[in-house]
Amino acid sequence: MHKSRINIEIALDDDKMPEAIEWNAPDGGVEGLQKAKAVLFGVWDGEEKSALRIDLWTKKMMVDEMNDFYFQTFFGMADTFARATNNKDLSNEIKEFAKKFHKQVAETLNKEA
Repeated sequence: MHKSRINIEIALDDDKMPEAIEWNAPDGGVEGLQKAKAVLFGVWDGEEKSALRIDLWTKKMMVDEMNDFYFQTFFGMADTFARATNNKDLSNEIKEFAKKFHKQVAETLNKEA
């Protein structure tokens, strides 16, 4: 059996808030540490039938970047859901939600500007 690793390193400030996030996945072609401003990590516990999550972002992550990150994450989740379940209809609903989310975020930001 071959094992593969995805490595995530988090540098914390004195208050244990993420200062920097770096990651790599050598078997996936991502050599060397790559910088990131946020990470969403989810794991399914099959025995407990529950999702476990780690959501981290650095202080340098801007609100508009977080909005785009979530929009793109929703779209990615929709694609993964379609591949895993072959349920294209629900996948499309997730994408429609993502589009509505993105539009509402843009409208909110325009009101604040």
